[in-house]
Amino acid sequence: MATLVLTAVGTAVGGPIGGALGALVGQQLDGALFGPRARHGPRLGDLSVQTSSYGTAIPKLFGTMRVAGTVIWATDLIESRSESGGKGQPKTVAYSYSASLAVALSARPIVAVGRIWADGKLLRGSAGDFKSAAIFRLHRGDEDQEVDPLIAAAEGIGQAPAYRGLAYAVFENLRLEDFGNRIPSLTFEVVADPAPVAIGTIAGELSEGRIVAGATAAVLGYAAGGDSVRSAVEALADVVPLSLADRDGALRLAAEVGAPKAIARAEESRRREIVRRAAAGVPDEVSIAYYDADRDFQAGLQRAAVGAGGNARNADRRALPAALRAEAAKALAEFRLSALRAGRLRARLGLGWARSALRPGDAVLIEGEAGPWKVERCTLGAMSLELELVRVTGAALPAPVAAHSGRPVSELDRVHGATLLRLLDLPLGEAREGRPLLLAAAAGVSAGWRRAHLLASFDGGAEWKEAGATAAPATLGTAETALPAADALLFDAVSTVDVELANEAMWLEQASDDAMVGGANLALVGDELVQFGRAQWLGGRRFRLSRLLRGRRGTEWAAAGHAPGEPFLLVEGDALTAIEAPAGSIGGEAQVSAAGIGDGDEPALAAKAISGESIRPPSPVHLGARRLGNGDVAIGWVRRSRQGWAWASGGDTPLGEEREAYRVEIAGDGFGRTVDTDRPGHVYTAADQAADGAGGTLQISVRQLGTHAVSRPATLVLP
Repeated sequence: MATLVLTAVGTAVGGPIGGALGALVGQQLDGALFGPRARHGPRLGDLSVQTSSYGTAIPKLFGTMRVAGTVIWATDLIESRSESGGKGQPKTVAYSYSASLAVALSARPIVAVGRIWADGKLLRGSAGDFKSAAIFRLHRGDEDQEVDPLIAAAEGIGQAPAYRGLAYAVFENLRLEDFGNRIPSLTFEVVADPAPVAIGTIAGELSEGRIVAGATAAVLGYAAGGDSVRSAVEALADVVPLSLADRDGALRLAAEVGAPKAIARAEESRRREIVRRAAAGVPDEVSIAYYDADRDFQAGLQRAAVGAGGNARNADRRALPAALRAEAAKALAEFRLSALRAGRLRARLGLGWARSALRPGDAVLIEGEAGPWKVERCTLGAMSLELELVRVTGAALPAPVAAHSGRPVSELDRVHGATLLRLLDLPLGEAREGRPLLLAAAAGVSAGWRRAHLLASFDGGAEWKEAGATAAPATLGTAETALPAADALLFDAVSTVDVELANEAMWLEQASDDAMVGGANLALVGDELVQFGRAQWLGGRRFRLSRLLRGRRGTEWAAAGHAPGEPFLLVEGDALTAIEAPAGSIGGEAQVSAAGIGDGDEPALAAKAISGESIRPPSPVHLGARRLGNGDVAIGWVRRSRQGWAWASGGDTPLGEEREAYRVEIAGDGFGRTVDTDRPGHVYTAADQAADGAGGTLQISVRQLGTHAVSRPATLVLP
């Protein structure tokens, strides 16, 4: 490169001896400017693999690039131990791990870090939001940057380097449960310069101003690595048309072809030599591998071929550690193919000293030959100048051409957002030892919400205890209309309810009658459990639900109390987190907080009066009463069980309680009687009626006495 240029200059000034001196000076400058050639800069693929080896070269980044970086400091894994269960439940010990580490990104200052991927999945979005809990600090590589406080605390004051001039990122106590309890492979979208960078600008900075840039192509991002400017620039010059030549006492880098200078045949001092290489020896296909800016900086490939392609005899393949768009990469491939095909022609000319100003990299036109041609080498002899030329294409810089990146394989970048929390007391789940079982359902105002950490209090907020983490995001929202009252024994084919879901990622599906009988599409509207067969999309996040089964699992008592704005929840087992309330807490209140990544210092809060639905038997059904001929009143009913909602074997459902017991309450004008019985029936005798002074209308209610709670009443009025 520089050696070649200065050899020609020395020969022009001092003949063969001057040429030797010029070569010596050029080699010294070449060594100082470009360095040794034993090691090369990063190639495609090097930037996507995270390393932690001594001696690994850290690239200087320009523009915007995605790099894995080099781990320069890390702690050992930190193990945390937690226990759950006990008091009749299996005891479970769980282990979780975290780690702290620093990752070097660029050997020159940067502006910012955008997205971050962990094992290929988004850890940090373009809005700067993290998808998993993380404490993150960025050191931009300024010459006055301070020591990271975590590294200083671990290594000791005065023992921790500040890594000035090196841009690096620090993760403090990065929780590893999302990554299989191991440190994930991290890649970073690094913004070193906020705009595309010209290749000449890159070369000028790397050479500390000793290379003066002319008009050169620009790239969206570039990773300059290796030991020298040579390795950094040559990786680009291998693909992009560039020329480095001595101009006016300075090394100037510019596009390969400038304004051509015409050479008349009369100027030639001897017969010209034209050499044409065989077509079979020239590539008929060129492929350029690069980082595709439109595919999250994943590796892309663009090809150019002679004819239809696909059966290339001789393919030229190049990898460029630069970020481009498909159109620019395609243009480079076509330009290189055109240049290689044009380069089949080479020429040797003999001229006089009048043309001694010509330099390698200059473009010329030769009379009688199609052009242009580029000077590859010039040698000054005794009153003569010999030029070695190669045929080049006419364009100096390739213009973008139509191309496509292909279908991107990328993860949706959704902001986590704030948490929406619902605390439920439902006849679901298996409670133990008389402890009411509450259920927490959570989602987010944004479709990017993932999870939140739960705390629970049962003493008015005086003490908060760990309650685990939320389950999968629930499908929840609000009812826009009031659901009318209806019978729980038949399909409700008349009533409808319109609901609006919390975010655009949520959806409701229809279900057949058979699927509904099997339990499909169970939902909570207000306090009533219903099932829906039809879900008509109304646009946006709104649905109209119809073909309903009402009062499921004994919640028919809530069928008449609906109002617009009440909560809606699709009840799915994998979206519910069970929280045990203390024994004897029925009648009290539970409070639960949910703190997610998007909640900041204001976690979501929910409170619920504890009614113990999970340990309460459902109210009896088919309650009836009739007056007998002897004046007695015969009362009967059918029990239900909280452990037997499906009639699987055709037999009676299991009792689900330690004993069968009921409380019958009979009231009338000015009297009331309470009777406990152990069978599903009672006779209110004429004698008891006379003792109570009963006459006229009777109000009758029956409750089942459960082991830990009493059912809601079944009621009737007997005229």
